[in-house]
Amino acid sequence: MRTGGARAALGVGAALGLALLTVTGCGGSASRTASAPTPTPVPTPASGRPAPPEDLCARLVAHWSREVLDTDTYGDYQSMGLSNGQYEILIGVVDAARAARKREGPAAADELIDRRARRGCVEWYRDGGPGDGPWQ
Repeated sequence: MRTGGARAALGVGAALGLALLTVTGCGGSASRTASAPTPTPVPTPASGRPAPPEDLCARLVAHWSREVLDTDTYGDYQSMGLSNGQYEILIGVVDAARAARKREGPAAADELIDRRARRGCVEWYRDGGPGDGPWQ
């Protein structure tokens, strides 16, 4: 019993020592771990306050609407970082943009995307926005 406890203590000590070396970067530069990249900051309005959620929603929906406009499928809303509600707005925006592009050309479709994404997101957040689940 006593030997097993000593082995376990040695194993824990070795693991802690290895973790400490990795974290502190002891040794030459080759032994240091790479630092995590600095995340890109989310742009804020000139006031320094975070953008309202309906603004972020409109930007996301407009971006992805342009991305999927030329495809036959809408893709997976989760891989786009959209909620289910934002995805429903996107489907309506893209359908309308496809029709506008066919009738009036690409510039009209581009304007429509911004206008419809904004309107859809403002309405969605006016009604409460996302629910309790992440898919809402």
